[in-house]
Amino acid sequence: MSVVTVQLGQCGNQVAHELFDVVCSDTQKKPSRAASCERFFHHSTHGELVARAVLIDMEPKVINQSVSRAAKCGRWRYGEDSHFSQKQGSGNNWANGYCVHGPRHRDVMEELVRREVERCDRLAGLLAMMSVAGGTGSGVGAYVTQCLRDVYPTTFILNHLTWPYRTGEVIVQNYNSVLTLAHLYQLSDAILVHENDTVHGICSQLLNIKHISFSDINKVIAHQLGSVLQPALTADSHGVYSRNPLGELVSALACHPEYKLLSMCTIPQMPSSSIAYSTFSWPGLLKHLQMLICSIDWQVRPPAGSGRSTSLTGSSFNTSLANLLILRGKDVYSAETGGFEDPALYTSWLSSKEAFSLWKSPVSFNKYEKSATLVSNSQALLSPLDDMVGKAWNMFASRAYIHQYMKYGISEEDFLDSFTSLEQVISSYRQLC
Repeated sequence: MSVVTVQLGQCGNQVAHELFDVVCSDTQKKPSRAASCERFFHHSTHGELVARAVLIDMEPKVINQSVSRAAKCGRWRYGEDSHFSQKQGSGNNWANGYCVHGPRHRDVMEELVRREVERCDRLAGLLAMMSVAGGTGSGVGAYVTQCLRDVYPTTFILNHLTWPYRTGEVIVQNYNSVLTLAHLYQLSDAILVHENDTVHGICSQLLNIKHISFSDINKVIAHQLGSVLQPALTADSHGVYSRNPLGELVSALACHPEYKLLSMCTIPQMPSSSIAYSTFSWPGLLKHLQMLICSIDWQVRPPAGSGRSTSLTGSSFNTSLANLLILRGKDVYSAETGGFEDPALYTSWLSSKEAFSLWKSPVSFNKYEKSATLVSNSQALLSPLDDMVGKAWNMFASRAYIHQYMKYGISEEDFLDSFTSLEQVISSYRQLC
């Protein structure tokens, strides 16, 4: 089954390009190549791999760069009629994207997605990739997701969001983020989040990159996404690679409509120059991951100390609703994963056997002989979400920049509805126990 990716705004287009590049590079001469290619690409009349993607932005520069880079790499390309752009952006204003650009261009954007969907023999779902900080990715992205839900009411929709640096990239980024999340929570089956601060930490602490660029950050995000979306064997697949990655991901992790926020981490991650000189064992990798899963700050490094018993009752302990562990590489069937079924990791109202899912593949991923990825529906995003909503509320209370949104049709009531929606989400995650 195939996944259609909808790339929205500058960030969404850049991250998605890196994802297709990772997937294409990883599948060369591997037994899972056919399943992976069906999932992410179709073949042109000349036998070229063409990404199952729609590119949308309100400025042409990034789309032109993505299309050109893909064509130059020679391994895959974007479709010639799969992108849409305009001359003027959304000015980092969610309301401009959602209320103006979205409705104005709805028909052409829906038509692009329809064409891509009709190229699929079997549609697994729609993957919408965007940032929440700017105007196009957040505003147009939320509007396009709403259109997709209207047109494809029974199709799985997974939104991948890149959250901005907490110190600020755009002065109204918290407004844009709150409005985006509140709308997507009503539309999406699950919301997979990468925080720029966390990924920046990976680039600095694990990859030893001195001068970190957005390209470096996008490559890390793409690597982690690829480790989830590449074909794997599930408990029910009976030796056949999973057919519906988005459906199985949602089924494993998003069992309740109040809990849709997913975070993830992948190990190992290290400079390419170090891989050849490193050896990994499944006990070592899984022990490291078990330490990470207990900590709110779990995505970059383990909590201080190695004793789980001291951290289980601490305020920094990360309670999970559900976890999905994906193992790839040599001797994968010898990996012992019983520790991830410890009831102490999970909320009391769901059994650990129901809350924990395991996917495996004996095929290595992206140069690592062994790798493990954990996707978690847990309290890991509670702190950044609470911080984001709090900063947005402080600005709203002083009526800062509200007029910039009202002139495009967003009212104070719309803001209040969004705050109320996200406060409920925060409350729900706080009460996981």
